[in-house]
Amino acid sequence: MFDFRLKVFNTVAKRLNFTRAAEELFITQPAVTKHIQEIEVFYKCKLFERNGTKIKLTTAGLSLLKYTEILFEVYRDLEFELSVLNENAKGTLMLGASTTIAQYVLPKYLALFKQKFPDIKIELTNGNTEYIENLLVENKIDLGLIEGQSKRQYIKYTPFLKDEIVLCASITNHSIKKSTLTLTDLPKLPMIIREQGSGSLEVVVAALKKVNVKLSQLAIEMVLDNSESIKSYLLHSDSFAFLSIHSVLKEMKNNEMKIIDIKGLDIQRYFYFIIQQGNNHPLSELFLRFISSNNFKL
Repeated sequence: MFDFRLKVFNTVAKRLNFTRAAEELFITQPAVTKHIQEIEVFYKCKLFERNGTKIKLTTAGLSLLKYTEILFEVYRDLEFELSVLNENAKGTLMLGASTTIAQYVLPKYLALFKQKFPDIKIELTNGNTEYIENLLVENKIDLGLIEGQSKRQYIKYTPFLKDEIVLCASITNHSIKKSTLTLTDLPKLPMIIREQGSGSLEVVVAALKKVNVKLSQLAIEMVLDNSESIKSYLLHSDSFAFLSIHSVLKEMKNNEMKIIDIKGLDIQRYFYFIIQQGNNHPLSELFLRFISSNNFKL
């Protein structure tokens, strides 16, 4: 029901690319341009500054982006509340979540969902990203939440939360004196890594490759299959590990762990919902709408 032009603006403002916005919205690039021009005429201001093929938001554009985000959050809440009023929400929802999400992100939202829909039974399976994708393909779960970069055919990937992977060590680890290291320092550090098939490892390997560092160049001390094991190991050693920022918030707050910056290395990713292409499982749709209305924002 909301003005589609605001949706077009919001998409362009986030992507800063007219072509990508057109592809995402399934409209033509001239149509995107027309919608933006109509908004600029209506508000009598420029929303984007153009420099060749690159664009950036003007002050007015930044202001409009802020308010469209607020508007769309209200619309999501409204649509969700109205859509569930007449739903007889019962049954079992089979969820699969990769390790980091299952341990540090999902529990709060599962509790909120259960409070709102007490008649829905949730069965959660956790494992690494590859395992969760396999469960989905084998129809053993209805919906997955993963953290990797892989893109399999027949699976629809929808980003829902941004994450950052950081280099961590125990606060008592004094093997290095600097809080910022260089890429040439990495091979000298005793590293704990996740197992093959882990979405976190996949993202780290891809990020290192971009800066011409191979996993085989690292001094890998041990391979462990979850963040809790890695954190426990770090707290009793002078080793280092790449971990999701979500997984170390408690240890940072308790002054047990520290983050070491690597100059020239920035590892960011999205967590993804995954469903099979064409899947219209009603409880999966309900869970997705619920999550979207509870502040998981892009």
